Amino acid sequence: MNFDRPPLIIAVDFDGTIVDDAYPGVGKAKIFAFETLKRMQKDGHRLILWTYRHGKRLQEAVDFCKENGIEFYAVNKSNPEQADVEPDVSRKINADLFIDDRNFGGFPGWGEIYQNLYPQEVDYDKLEGNKKKSLLGGLFRRQGPRR
Repeated sequence: MNFDRPPLIIAVDFDGTIVDDAYPGVGKAKIFAFETLKRMQKDGHRLILWTYRHGKRLQEAVDFCKENGIEFYAVNKSNPEQADVEPDVSRKINADLFIDDRNFGGFPGWGEIYQNLYPQEVDYDKLEGNKKKSLLGGLFRRQGPRR
């Protein structure tokens, strides 16, 4: 990541991304999810929780993240000052990067996301096959059929 530029606004999905998909319940936290999100916040990035959830189910997700050390800049909106919308209204938001299990090619995993955001901290010589993974290469690699 080039830290000479301003921090990013990063929209992050909940079910299937931060936690295993167990909707309407809250699934188990995905490996490295909260560690990576905390690092992003430490580096000044603004995190937006961007999820289909609303009402009680949304509050459960927000509370789960807070219990794990993450408080979001905004929830289902571009910034905290933006008015809330009805649950059945589309919530297109403004962000520099979207992290979601429904990405084209599937969810690459938090380890790979971390490697792409912080490549200077990864010892590529120790990675299997000495393969350097570019951001697009990681996002568009074949994941197999979706279930």
